[in-house]
Order: sequence, then C-alpha cells, then structure tokens
Amino acid sequence: MDPLTQGALGATAVQNLHSRDGRRRMTAIVATGIAGGMAPDLDVLIRSASDPLLFLEFHRQFTHSLFFIPFGGLLVGLALHLLVGHRLGLQWKESILFATAGYATHALLDSCTSYGTLLLWPFSHKRFAWSTISVIDLLYTVPIITLLALHLSLQKPLFARLALAWVLAYPSLGLLQRERAEAAGMALAESRGHQPRQLEAKPSFSNLLLWKTVYEFGQRFYVDAVRVGRQASVYPGESIAKLDVVRDFPWLDRDSQQFRDLQRFSWFSQGYVALHPDDPLRITDIRYSMLPNEVSGLWSIRLDPQAGNGSHVRYETHRERSAEVMSQFWDMVFGRK
Repeated sequence: MDPLTQGALGATAVQNLHSRDGRRRMTAIVATGIAGGMAPDLDVLIRSASDPLLFLEFHRQFTHSLFFIPFGGLLVGLALHLLVGHRLGLQWKESILFATAGYATHALLDSCTSYGTLLLWPFSHKRFAWSTISVIDLLYTVPIITLLALHLSLQKPLFARLALAWVLAYPSLGLLQRERAEAAGMALAESRGHQPRQLEAKPSFSNLLLWKTVYEFGQRFYVDAVRVGRQASVYPGESIAKLDVVRDFPWLDRDSQQFRDLQRFSWFSQGYVALHPDDPLRITDIRYSMLPNEVSGLWSIRLDPQAGNGSHVRYETHRERSAEVMSQFWDMVFGRK
C-alpha cells in the first residue's frame, strides 16, 4: 500500500488506543503512530547496483513479518522518543507502545493487496495476497485522513472510531466484490469450455468496481476484466502461453545467474509469468497491467543469450499511461464501454 495510507492506518490505531489527551501529547502520539505505520517500507532501501532483483526479494519480507512487529516497534519507538517524543511529553514506554501499534497495522494492510507479503517469514516464504483492495485507492485513504483530522482538531473520539470502522469496512467490501468478480470470471471460463486450474480476481487501480481476472487452462493464462456493479459486466481480454523454460529458453544454462534470477522473478510473481509475445527475451508478470483485460505487465525481466554465467537479468518497468489508455480504463470503471 502507498505510504500515505500506511501512515494514516498507523494513526488510526493509536488514536483508538489513546483517544483523549492534550493537543501537544496527542500530536506526538499520532506522529509516532504514523511513523510506525510507515516504517516497514524502509526495506525499499535494500538495493544493489549489481543485482536488480534484490529489492523484489526483500520488499515486504522480514520487516513485514508478523514476528518482526515487536522488534520493529521497539526500534522505531526508541528512535522517535530520542528525537522528539521526550520533548513532547511522552514516556519511553509510551513511544514504544504507540510505534508498535502503528507498525502492527502495516503488513496486514499490505496483505489486502495482490502484491504479496511474507507475513510468516522466516518460517514460511509464502506471499500472502488477499486481493481485496488496490495498492492505491483514494476512496479508502481520503475518508480515513479526513476523519483523523476531525478527531485531532475537534478532540472528539467518535471520529477516530469512525475512521477505524472505515479501515475495516472497505476491505470487507473488497472481499465481497472479489468473490463476485471470481464468480463472473469462472462463468466466463465455463462458457469457453474451460475448467480453470486456478482463477483469481485482482482489483484494478483505485476502485472496487473493475477487477482483473486471471485463470490458467491448458498451459495458457487467460486475462479478462469484470465490472461488478449491480450486475457483472465482462470485458473479454487476451490469453498467453504460460512460461516454459525448456521450450522458451533452450539455451539457458541451469547453473547461470540468469536462470536463478528467472526463478526469483517467478516466485515474486507467484507463478504468473509468461514470455512476452513481441519480445522473445522478455518475461513479464501478467498480474498487473494498465488495462485489466491485457496481458502486458507493468514490469518484466529481460534475458541476454550473450551474457556470462555470472550476469544478472535486466529488470524493466512499463508504466506508460497514455490519454487513450486512461480513457479506456475509466470507461470500463464507470460502465461506459
């Protein structure tokens, strides 16, 4: 989830934990909760100039583990207390408590997206992705911030309670919408005579109306868009062959770094990887695209047949947002197409 929403969720946690106090102390409490809520994403600083996939491996890893919450809260709380907390009237135990409360919200919110979060690291490397909310959704974030601001300015705990209610209600609505989208996607697959090996629905950008459905059948991925308003509307999409390393890259040495990088990228993409139809050296993550009924991903890796065994793949992003594409997207969202 974006840092703004993570900070707002951390603030929601501490405002409900401690909703009545002087303005000075309450400001310190909220600031500590915000910092705690945002802190796990400091893992994005773990990067390497020589290994382009290192950040994918460590983002949403140990800092997002449920088992790391006490340590993360302790570190953030002590750091903030030394910097500002003690000046604003907080005891060191309070700084740790409020930082930990904020920190504890982060991974659970991230798991509501479809990106994947290692909640049980180091005991499991499963990427939890409940796919009930987009990684950015203003309809989720703006009401939370508005209610928290009202609580701070008016000192009325009711607004903090309402913010918490919205924090829980919106992903719950997302769960209901996801189930509806998956049902519509399954009906579409069956109309094609397919019995999907697996089918998932993922929310499109900043809304709970338009969903991307992906299913696997006959060694191919089928990607469609489903709008779930009062009734479900389907926007049939594209299909693409599932990646087959032996078939697609017969030249690739299994002992090479490129092969290991390909495996890392496939793990990160939860197996939703395919060879780009217009580029025989590019492997794309089909989970995300600008239009939800397209297979072209927002990021990919590129292999090089001439590279040495110790060379890494190249990581590429593809986030061009033309006016035409965005117009098509919003037409789908509002059911104008």
